[in-house]
Amino acid sequence: MNSIFKQRELGFRLGTGAVAFCLVLIVAAIGYELVRQSQLALAKFGFGFWINDIWDPVSGEFGARPFIWGTLYSSVLALLLAGPIALGIAIFLSELCPAWLRTPLTFLTELLAAIPSIVYGLWGIFVLVPIVRSLESALPSSLKVLPFFAGPPVGVGMLSAVLILAIMVIPFTSSVAREVLRAVPMAQREAAYALGATKWEAIQAALFYARTGIVGAVMLGFGRALGETMAVTMVIGNNPQISLSLLAPQYTMAAVLANEFTEAADELYLDALIEVGLVLFIITLFVNAGSRLLIWNMNRPATVRKPVPAAAAVGASA
Repeated sequence: MNSIFKQRELGFRLGTGAVAFCLVLIVAAIGYELVRQSQLALAKFGFGFWINDIWDPVSGEFGARPFIWGTLYSSVLALLLAGPIALGIAIFLSELCPAWLRTPLTFLTELLAAIPSIVYGLWGIFVLVPIVRSLESALPSSLKVLPFFAGPPVGVGMLSAVLILAIMVIPFTSSVAREVLRAVPMAQREAAYALGATKWEAIQAALFYARTGIVGAVMLGFGRALGETMAVTMVIGNNPQISLSLLAPQYTMAAVLANEFTEAADELYLDALIEVGLVLFIITLFVNAGSRLLIWNMNRPATVRKPVPAAAAVGASA
């Protein structure tokens, strides 16, 4: 009987291990296919594809740096804007919200996370862009001399893309962070209250306990922002230039793939677009690896300091 149970356990482990290994195979297959389909661009441009600013399909010159800049710039700014808001929503829903209000607010948060990006894009064109254009027109002249606010107030540009990305990231990040905070054992809060902590201090203790999961939620939101396509494509302006200005139309890697993939008339043009997808794939892998490394560092036990001898302590105080 024991041998049968051991065989079943071994079979279960092998089966689940094979399913998990399929994920590795899928990622490797995606990377291999992207490399294989972009061989012509890789051979012609090499590493210069990453640092070249020219994107001219007519002359056959392609460079991905404007798209890399637009993707990272918009995603980082959106994360800086959405992170504190999402964390505040998660804290309110898990710690402060009345019981009768928690369920409808949670439902609305999850509903916002489930809205398709094309709907966000349409809302961005007809509602957000006019509001942003009005705000840009109302900027004082003292701000327009700064590189972040240089350019004409057209409404379609980096600021609209950042705002719509932040709106899309907030419900996703807050939902994950809320579940992380709900998973904190009640004993952590009770221990804080037993030591005389206030409500805010007990929440701080819960946040410290759940810091790893919260960082994971933020990084998942960052990954969502990196790969967002349609909503950003509809409001960012789609101009391959590098600029610090929030008013300037710019471009992202996902947006150029969505806009120009069907227009690729020659093989080099198509391979260059596929290499843009390869660059986005590599950046996503590095972001995920960096987040895992950050979480691993946070989970490492702190180095235990050697106790200071009493005589040394007395001598130091003297």
